[in-house]
Amino acid sequence: MRRNILRQRAKDGQTSINAWLSIPSSYAAEVIGHQGFDSVTVDLQHGMIGFDAAVSMLQAISSTPAMPMARVSKCDSALVMQLLDAGAFGIICPMISSATQAREFASFCRYPPRGTRSFGPARGLLYGGRDYFQHADGEVLSLAMIETADGVSSLDEILDVDELDGIYVGPNDLALALGCAPGDESDEPVVGRATQAISAAARRRNKLAGIFCSSGEVAARRLDEGFGLVTPGNDVGLLSGAARDAIARTRRLAPSEAGRGEGY
Repeated sequence: MRRNILRQRAKDGQTSINAWLSIPSSYAAEVIGHQGFDSVTVDLQHGMIGFDAAVSMLQAISSTPAMPMARVSKCDSALVMQLLDAGAFGIICPMISSATQAREFASFCRYPPRGTRSFGPARGLLYGGRDYFQHADGEVLSLAMIETADGVSSLDEILDVDELDGIYVGPNDLALALGCAPGDESDEPVVGRATQAISAAARRRNKLAGIFCSSGEVAARRLDEGFGLVTPGNDVGLLSGAARDAIARTRRLAPSEAGRGEGY
């Protein structure tokens, strides 16, 4: 079976950089996958993406060196299994607030007897290889999002779920849950303490700690803090930022219009 490079990098003590897609475009997914990211996540929660578009995006990512991942809209067995069958090698699940929820989510990602995943790998078999069933449990990643106050208070119990491979922090929802405003990586001390505690708790258990970041600079800081998987913004932010930068450069470098006659 195809190896999950995120697992391998974590095992080797290496960090990984993840891309985040919210625009339903297989072409964009293919372009992003060729830029050097270790993984690319298709966002079905806050992205404008349905299952049909997600399949074509996973296909496009599969043609690149990056690992195909997906964030589901909720902890739903049918959707988790569909995306795994469509070729996702990792699932990020939002709003996990208890060990019971974490255990349920992780079970959707594993075949019996380790879990409750139904057999029918479809594209998973095409992309993963003929021995997909024999090795999928050891390659597919299950990452629970910690972004609620209950999730923080239940963190140890969540991380003790054996079949859960790690956690992924949603900093904006976490800030809201802790009584702070969302934004450009909240500098509120309570949020900073929570994110660092989450990362440290995951590392103590040799589990992957991931986090969404607003920029490459913030992502680099998160790596210094011990996170093993960082996402330096999403496609919308990168696209709009590049557009604004191009406009600013054009206006700054263009010849002055002063002195041009009327009707020029």
